[in-house]
Amino acid sequence: MRNDTPRTFIGATTFAVRGMTCAHCQRAVTEEISAVGGVDTVTVDLASGTVTVTADRPVDRADIAAAVDEAGYTLVP
Repeated sequence: MRNDTPRTFIGATTFAVRGMTCAHCQRAVTEEISAVGGVDTVTVDLASGTVTVTADRPVDRADIAAAVDEAGYTLVP
């Protein structure tokens, strides 16, 4: 993450994720991120290697990175 990127976000934010290639990847990332408090929806786009997260209250980007790591993938800063 760049230094000028806010630590938390509300609303829709898109993250690049390295290593996702299949439906299993999509499911694992979706499940882990969905478990983060404040996350409303998670949409994984395998073709672009991105995940769009919508939050209804402030969510720490570090929590999203930790969830992606727990799923076995890497959030691209």
